[in-house]
Amino acid sequence: MKPRTLAIALPLALAPGWAVAQDSFAALREEISRAELHLQSLNQRLDALEREHGRTPPSAPPTAPPAQPNTPLSANAAQATQRAAAPQRTAVASAAILPPRDSVADPSTGASRPDNAPSPTDPELKGFFAIPGTETMIRLGGYAKLDAIADSRAAGDTEQFIPASIPVGGPHRDVSHFGMHAKQTRFSFEARRPTTSGNLRFYLENDFFGSSDSYQFRLRHAYGQLGNTYAGYGYSTFMDADSLPDTLDFAGPGAAGYLLVAGIHHSFSLGKGNTLTLAAEDPESQLANTNETDTSVERMPDVTLVARMERDWGHLQLGAVARSLGYDGDGRRDRTFGGGLQLSGSLAVAERDLLLFGLVGGKGIARYTADLTGSGLDAAIDANGQLKALPLYGGFFGYTHYWSDMWRSNLIYGQLHMDDSNALALDAFRRSRYGALNLLWSPAPSWTMGMEVLYGQQQLQDGRNADTLRVQGSLQYSFIK
Repeated sequence: MKPRTLAIALPLALAPGWAVAQDSFAALREEISRAELHLQSLNQRLDALEREHGRTPPSAPPTAPPAQPNTPLSANAAQATQRAAAPQRTAVASAAILPPRDSVADPSTGASRPDNAPSPTDPELKGFFAIPGTETMIRLGGYAKLDAIADSRAAGDTEQFIPASIPVGGPHRDVSHFGMHAKQTRFSFEARRPTTSGNLRFYLENDFFGSSDSYQFRLRHAYGQLGNTYAGYGYSTFMDADSLPDTLDFAGPGAAGYLLVAGIHHSFSLGKGNTLTLAAEDPESQLANTNETDTSVERMPDVTLVARMERDWGHLQLGAVARSLGYDGDGRRDRTFGGGLQLSGSLAVAERDLLLFGLVGGKGIARYTADLTGSGLDAAIDANGQLKALPLYGGFFGYTHYWSDMWRSNLIYGQLHMDDSNALALDAFRRSRYGALNLLWSPAPSWTMGMEVLYGQQQLQDGRNADTLRVQGSLQYSFIK
């Protein structure tokens, strides 16, 4: 058969089948329409009978619209399935409990929380958008911040206010300094999605404090958390980010717990906003009085246990950390144990004011404090080669007052002590003091500017001390608020 003849004959041969199929669809639609009319008639008769007996007929439940003549039945079924499934979708975060607050540095956003709950600085999880075809929500966040800093005398660190770095004696002690930087500028990427094992969160964040003389990328957070199980790099579990005061200065009070570290932890829910968290974190013995042949030795992770209570008035957190410290040198070696406690929290006052506090104490935990992390003061090697964990204690408080929706102020004070002249050199750290008072203006959620006055003092083991006064002005633009 020729191709042209086949092209004509094939449709003629299939025509009866198509006609039968169309008749079947038409007959089915007609049967559905008759059934709907019959059901409507029965409902009307039932309503009439109930009225005769003095009853009020119940309102009819909403029914699905009948199939349209030109719409395939499969499309109507798919639409009904989507409408039924939409309300059942699981949220990507549990509800926030803590009272909302504002913060310039915003350490709370990056903190790990039970079931990945929102932070008090971001209770509505603004800025997320969906990846088409998935239940994953992502957000690009961060802020740009410029700091202008003037010191009355040498402050040691010209970009963060760390009283333990204030030089005591030496040349250029009374030289004032002015500088500007934008190293606190921050970028973040966050992904969330619901799973059958709980809410999943991935968080990545950086700033540019990686170098003292240039803008070098520094990793702040890189972790994943499924439900209550966290693994990656970020805040130590011993740290309480929600207790840190709202300062323009990036470092904050020296007695506050602060450490970025790799680790794994799991939180156990005790109900009503109460949790217990157990963590294992990367150890590092930061030692004093070492020589060229001495090196720290790590044999087990730092172990942390934290009990936390959250309410709509604020929170309380009690954390404990246990550490194994050690070193190995040329013909000498030793090990010792260290550990400490931190009690911290927040308390809502009046309508929007907030009281923040933290108390810390122990031996061999200098690494976990804002002032002394990286200072080599966890433990000291004495003249006999024995390793001694160094005792420290301290605390801070902060008070936030809202003058109006756009204006707020913060008053902060803290001290940190390390008293052990037998194990330390005479020019080693003994005590630091930190004070700050600021006035912040936020005319729009994405824009904050302010001025801050800071006072710091360092005292050495031999009693010598030095202090300085800093004035800092900042302008910050947030990307998603």
